[in-house]
Amino acid sequence: MKKYNRVIALLAATSMTATLMAGCGKTEAPAQTTDTPAQTTETTTEAAATEATEAPAEEVEEDLPSLVGVEPDTRAAAEAYSELWDMDSYQEESSKQYERALGEYYETYQNALGASSLSERYALQALAEAKLLESGVFLPMTTRGGNYAISRMAPGSVTRTLWGNDDERWHNAIVTTELIASEDIQALRDLREELKGTGTYQEKAKEYLEGKGYTIKDSYNYPSSSDPVTWDVLATSRQADSRILIQLYDGLTEYDVEDVQQPALAESWEVSDDGLTYTFKIREGVKWVDSQGREVADLTADDFVAGMQHMMDAMGGLEYLVQGVIKGADAYINGETADFSTVGVKAVDDYTLEYTLEQDTPYFMSMLSYGVFAPLSRSYYEGQGGQFGQGTGSGNYGTDQDHIAYCGPFIITSFTEKNSIVFKANPSYWNKDNQNIKTLTYVYEDGTDVTKTYNDTLAGTVDGCGLNTSTIESAKADGNFDKYNYTTDTDATSFMGFLNINRKGFANFNDASVAISDKTVFEAQRTTIAMQNQDFRLAVVQSLDRAAYNAQTQGEDLKLNSLRNSYVPGTFVTLPEDATVDINGTATTFAAGTYYGEIVQAQVDADGVKLKVWDADKLSSDGFDGWYNPTAAKESLAKAAEQLAKQGVEVTAENPIQIDLPYFAGSETYTNRANAFKQSLEAALDKQVVINLVACESSDDWYYAAYYPDYGYEFNCDLCDVSGWGPDYGDPQTYLDTMLPDYAGYMVKSLGIF
Repeated sequence: MKKYNRVIALLAATSMTATLMAGCGKTEAPAQTTDTPAQTTETTTEAAATEATEAPAEEVEEDLPSLVGVEPDTRAAAEAYSELWDMDSYQEESSKQYERALGEYYETYQNALGASSLSERYALQALAEAKLLESGVFLPMTTRGGNYAISRMAPGSVTRTLWGNDDERWHNAIVTTELIASEDIQALRDLREELKGTGTYQEKAKEYLEGKGYTIKDSYNYPSSSDPVTWDVLATSRQADSRILIQLYDGLTEYDVEDVQQPALAESWEVSDDGLTYTFKIREGVKWVDSQGREVADLTADDFVAGMQHMMDAMGGLEYLVQGVIKGADAYINGETADFSTVGVKAVDDYTLEYTLEQDTPYFMSMLSYGVFAPLSRSYYEGQGGQFGQGTGSGNYGTDQDHIAYCGPFIITSFTEKNSIVFKANPSYWNKDNQNIKTLTYVYEDGTDVTKTYNDTLAGTVDGCGLNTSTIESAKADGNFDKYNYTTDTDATSFMGFLNINRKGFANFNDASVAISDKTVFEAQRTTIAMQNQDFRLAVVQSLDRAAYNAQTQGEDLKLNSLRNSYVPGTFVTLPEDATVDINGTATTFAAGTYYGEIVQAQVDADGVKLKVWDADKLSSDGFDGWYNPTAAKESLAKAAEQLAKQGVEVTAENPIQIDLPYFAGSETYTNRANAFKQSLEAALDKQVVINLVACESSDDWYYAAYYPDYGYEFNCDLCDVSGWGPDYGDPQTYLDTMLPDYAGYMVKSLGIF
C-alpha cells in the first residue's frame, strides 16, 4: 500500500487505519521465491503454440497469440502450467507485454525525467500518469482512512507527512486510559491546525486532555495483522517488516507531529550551492544497544555508510530509490564496480557524514525519513557474521530480534508469533526525556472475527480500531458510536486492483495445494489473451463498482470517502511556477499552483478516455467514483470482442472470459467485498466476462496469492486487490517509478511480468 518501498497489504492497512485515528499505516508483506514458474503464454499447450505460429497474417497481428483452431484442453491449468518453464522466454515475454501495455507511459515518463524545471517535471509526470491510467493495467481503489473509528490516541500524535516512515513512529504518541470522546477529537483537530508550526501542539494537547479529565498513559497497544519476516530494516521493502522496525532506530531527521522536519541523529546539515553535496553533523553520544539494553557501540557517521552499503548489497527492494540520486549508486548496484568508495556517501570524520548526488534532487531531504537511509552498526553487524560486498551474506544479523542492534526509542523484549510483539523503552535512548510511550505492544489480529478488534478496544487490549459494517451497528447499539465515533483522515497510500496480463501461476507459489484455479489450460489461455487487450482491460476496470465494494468495509455513509481515482494523489504536488507542455500536439500552459491531478485529467480528456480522475469542484482525486461506468464498459468490451475474435477468442455470455479473483474467505467482510466486485462486473458486462472467486482460507494464503510474490510469474490471480503503495518521498516519481520495466519497478510484478 511498497516499498517499503511502501508496499501495502490491504488487510493490514484496514486494521491499522482502524487503530490509527490519523489514518496511518501502509502495509506490505514479504515473499520467498520459487523456481517453478509456468511456461510462457504462447506455449500454454503445444497445439496453441503451433496454431499461433500458423495463424494467417491477415487475421492476427504479428506476435499476438492466437487460439484459432485450438481445441479446449480439459487438464487443470495449475497442473499443466507447472510442466514447462523457460526463464529466457519469460524475460523476453515480459518485455514484449510491457511494451504493448505500457510503452506509451514509459516514453512519456522518460520525457518527464529530462525536464528543465520542477514545474515542467510535475506537468510531464502528470501526462505520463494519464497514459498509465488509460492502459487499464490497474484500477485505483482506495486510500487509507476515511472510515469511522474509536480510539485512545489523540489526533496529531504522529506526523501527517505524506511520505516516508515517520507516520508510524509511536514513541511520542499521546494516549489516554479512556476512549476519547468525539467532541474532544474534533477540538484537538482544530487545535492542531491552529498551532501547526509553532512546536507547541503536544504540550497544549496534553493540557486539553487533562483539563477534560482524561488520564494520559505511557503505553500504547496496536492491532497488527502480520509478523515481520526479517528483522533487518535495510534488507526488506515491505511495510509488514518496516512498520515494526521503524520503532528501533532513528533517522538523520524526523518529521514532528506538526509535520516539520526536525534534527534527529543529525544535529544539523548544510547543502552546497549547486545542490549536489549534503553534509550532516552527527549527534555525539548516541549508543547502539542489543536486545538486553547493553551498550555495544557508539553511533558514528560511518554507521550510515555501512547502512547504505548493506542496503545495496542486500538487494531487498530498496536499492532502486537511490539509483540516479546518490553518485555512483547505480554502478555499484548493477555490479559495474565492486568498490563502494566510488559511491557518494562517506564519513568525513567520526561525526561528519557527506552525501554526493548525481544531480540536484529537490526532494532529497524528504527521502531521509525512509528506511533506506537507516544506520547500521558496522561493528555489531560484523560481529554477527555479516559481510559487506555484493554476493556476501549477513550471517546471523536480522534473523530475530536478538540479532540486531538498536539506536531508537525502543528495544523488543518479547515476540510470540501471531500473538504479540512487546517493545520497551531503550534505557540508552538519546532522547528518552522527551519520549511519551514507554511500552508499545503489537497485538496480532488475524481478521477472521470482524468484531474482535472492536471488542478488544473496549476491553483495552488494543487502543483503537476502525469500525466496519458489523461493528458500526454494535457501537450504535451500545452507545459508543455517538459518544466516541469520528472519521479518520485519509492519506497518500493508494490501493490498487491489478490485472495480470501474463499469468503463469495457478496455485500459490509457496504451496501448490492452496488457491488452485479451476480453469482449464484453454480457459486460462483465453483469459491471458484477453487481458493483453487494452479495450478488454478498460472494460474490466470500468465495470467494477468500487462504491459498493468499499461499502462492505466502510458502510454506506462513508463508502465514497476513501475512494481514490489516480495512482499519485491529485493534490500530492502543485506547480511552483507556470509550465507549458505538449498535449496531443497542442502547447498547453498550466499556471503556477495548478494541482497535479488537474493536469492528469487534461491528458485523459484529450485522449477521449472515459475516466474522471480529478474533481475540479472538490479539488481532489478522492471521494468519488470516476471509473465505474457500465455504458463505457460495454463499449470497451464490444471493441475488444471484435479484436479478440481475430485471435480465436470468442467473448459471449455462452463462452465468457473467466477472471480469477483470490479473496480472504476467512473474513466475512472481505468475502462480501469480493462478491460486490463479482456482481457489478458480471451485471455491467452481461456475463460475457465472469469472476471466479478463489477462496483463501487464511490471510496468509491470500497474501501468498498476490502480495508476497517477488516476481510476476508467482502471482496466482487474474485480478487482485490485496496491496497498494505509499510514497517514500515528496515527488510523484516515488509512485511512477514503481511501474518501470526490467525489474526496476517494484509494483510492475503485479501485472504478471518481471
